[in-house]
Amino acid sequence: MERSEILIIGGGNAGMSLAARLLRDGVRDVTVVAPQPVHRYKPLLNYVGAGEASMADLERPMADVVPDGCTWVRDGVEAVDPAAMTVRTRAGRTLQGATLVLCPGLVEDWEATPGLLQAYADGWVASTYVPGSTPQVWPRLSSVRAGSVVFTVPPEPASCAPTALKPLLMACDSWRRSGVLPSLDVRLVLPAASATGVPQADRVLEEAFADYGVEVLRETRIERVDWDTHALQVASPTGRRVLQDVVFAHAVPHYRAPRWIADAGLAADPAPGLVDVDPETLRSRRHASIWALGDAADLATRPSGGALRKQVDVLSKNLQAAAEGKQLKRYDGYTVMPITLSHRKLMLNEVDRDGRPQPSVPFVDPFVPHRWAWLFDRYGLPQVYWRRILRGRV
Repeated sequence: MERSEILIIGGGNAGMSLAARLLRDGVRDVTVVAPQPVHRYKPLLNYVGAGEASMADLERPMADVVPDGCTWVRDGVEAVDPAAMTVRTRAGRTLQGATLVLCPGLVEDWEATPGLLQAYADGWVASTYVPGSTPQVWPRLSSVRAGSVVFTVPPEPASCAPTALKPLLMACDSWRRSGVLPSLDVRLVLPAASATGVPQADRVLEEAFADYGVEVLRETRIERVDWDTHALQVASPTGRRVLQDVVFAHAVPHYRAPRWIADAGLAADPAPGLVDVDPETLRSRRHASIWALGDAADLATRPSGGALRKQVDVLSKNLQAAAEGKQLKRYDGYTVMPITLSHRKLMLNEVDRDGRPQPSVPFVDPFVPHRWAWLFDRYGLPQVYWRRILRGRV
């Protein structure tokens, strides 16, 4: 059996930045379990879908981002035994940690939307949330000249779901500049009554939808995709509707946590199976030596990269506090949901768990779109991510 002081499941932003922070804090024995060979800075996927970035801008070999001093187990997780504090990998290895941190992210739930996966394979549906299809999004959007185009915001849980609006609004801006927007029927499928649930942000977005002529289908979800006829059946509290002859759909799949979380008894609800933790301390409600952060943790806030920066800070300090029997630090649910309003303006949309504004730049209204915010989101933050966040310095 292979033992570690701290065993982290997940090699995304959460896992790698936490590992780097712990090592900088003096923890000597940190192991990360992650099967993927490539690490992605996911916020840039939306810019790939708008023709503003390439996949090469957001991908690095995983071996290049694993922090020095960290043991990388390149394998997936098959099962977790909370009582024994062990992890069984798909290759049959057994790993044990004195402390276990879960941050595996979410997985696509294709079964929740019959026909959607076939439509992805057929090519008339793609999204920036599915990296394998992301390079198809901008060529398809930029080639559309007339007809019906559909965009969706995924229901919870999802990774920063409101940012699925970025491809929509940047595409509308491009279509307007090229003169084809009046020839398009653009529809947005929202799972809730509004786009973000934050009144200040929703007012700005509603103005943008009206300005671009976007038809908003509220409290609506795609129920089925007839991939061979290019039709989407959507359902809302008022009934069902079929969107026919869809030229292209930026349809984001539903998501859920990996099944081994619920199988291990670590989830409050088997569907979607998020890790049941105290949302303020990030500690498991059931096992004192198990913690979680990121998309797969039930933290009662919208997950995002900005949220992870706060979560990593809280969790790294709480691991030390728990070891020393001290009071744990509290996470206020801070998150940031940056949404582009055009190809050159972005609204930061920073709030706490209760939806109160939490600007990271003093005296700057996070709900006012700015050009500098767009430039920072597109060019500045990726550099901060690679050079500081993944090295445990933020």
